Amino acid sequence: MNRNTIGVIVGNRGIFPDSVARDGREEILAVLKNNGFDPICLTPEDSKFGTVESLADSTACAELFRRNADEIDGILVTLPNFGDERGIANAIRMSGLKVPVLVQAFPDKLDRLAMTYRRDAFCGKFSACSNLSQYNIPFTLTTKHTVSPDAPSFIEDLRHFGATCRVVKGMKAVRFGQIGARPGPFNSVRYSEKLLEYSGITIDTFDMADVLGRVSRMKDSDTLVQVKLAEIQKYTSIGQAPQSAILKMAKVAIVIEKWIAENQLVGSAIQCWSALQDELGIVPCTIMSMMSNGLLPSACEVDVVGGIAMYALQLASGTPSAIVDWNNNYEDDEDKCVIFHCSNFPKHFYGEPTVMDGHEMLKISSGLENTWGTLQGRIKTGPMSFLRLNTDDVIGKLTAYVAVGESLSDPAPTWGGIGVVRIANLQGLLRYICEKNFEHHVSVSLSSVGKGMVEALQHYLGWEVYAHEMSGGAAKH
Repeated sequence: MNRNTIGVIVGNRGIFPDSVARDGREEILAVLKNNGFDPICLTPEDSKFGTVESLADSTACAELFRRNADEIDGILVTLPNFGDERGIANAIRMSGLKVPVLVQAFPDKLDRLAMTYRRDAFCGKFSACSNLSQYNIPFTLTTKHTVSPDAPSFIEDLRHFGATCRVVKGMKAVRFGQIGARPGPFNSVRYSEKLLEYSGITIDTFDMADVLGRVSRMKDSDTLVQVKLAEIQKYTSIGQAPQSAILKMAKVAIVIEKWIAENQLVGSAIQCWSALQDELGIVPCTIMSMMSNGLLPSACEVDVVGGIAMYALQLASGTPSAIVDWNNNYEDDEDKCVIFHCSNFPKHFYGEPTVMDGHEMLKISSGLENTWGTLQGRIKTGPMSFLRLNTDDVIGKLTAYVAVGESLSDPAPTWGGIGVVRIANLQGLLRYICEKNFEHHVSVSLSSVGKGMVEALQHYLGWEVYAHEMSGGAAKH
């Protein structure tokens, strides 16, 4: 389970019963701990019942959060009763934290509206949100205006909020690698380094000639080469691939992984053709798969923003991600299509053991002996999230679209890494992709993190995001 550390502000207002604030604090903390969150909250020794009401409480809460600033991924504002809206906003402002904020309010019961039990958090939530807006503090809302902490919808809200927190935190000061030049025919994967840098994403480059030079100086008998060779053979069935090809893959993997470590990168995009086929007689798909499976996302065809999207999905889900082509219609079914790549999918994506093979397309021009290294397999079934990022130089913004769907078991008799997916109103999404200058690549995750992703990128990181067919969930301020 992914765990997040979260600052908790328990709102209170003295005219309402303190007992509901006291009991509400204990209830919300227990729910957080049981659902992947480590809460940091004032204790009854710090303030009345560990709640925030007065300026002194806000100051104490802010100091607590500042002491734990490096650990706190987000803040939960919980309202067991009406709450003091100024106290909540003051605590967040004085803490200096710039993290996602989730606002939750407890519901009343019709048989407990006497002042002994009355909450009025339904009403207090408006005041709390109004003050957060006035203080210019972005926040996220629960699906329901008031909701009990143990309600299924709130547990789902927490899951999405955790993904939002991980993406927002992880996308700060990102360093990503570009290995080699963009293949000439692929204008569609061009991007702006300057727009990425402006958003806190640095790109380091590694010339393919430098990669090839370092590979040429390595011997087959080198200890590191033999260790990597064994790792590759353990990772997948190498099929008919010759030992000489696997040795070259091992050397390329060592060079790339060393460069990534030296430059403290979170992932890379690689010139997967045609230099490696022409000079070494391999494709890098297997070693890219291994890196992605080890949570070091690796994108093909020098699709740098596609690789960054893989990293964002990985942050949200805590699992490996992949990059695919929107590749084929599925007969006449308007909500299904075939997704495909040659392939470098991580093993996490496959339902059965993978097998190494030659590249079916490139072997026509380069010969089978020069194209060993693709992984053949079928994507397993389950929920799937889709993310495409873009650097729109014309409007000077980072843009994205997010969709959710399902990976199916429907047959697709072709080679490479393949899957069949269903997405509601797929035709509308495809039209949007064409009209808004998005690429044929999309990054995917075998998870359902779309809502959390939209909230993170659009609401807290300031990207222009299209959320395809996502009803309900977090609302935005």
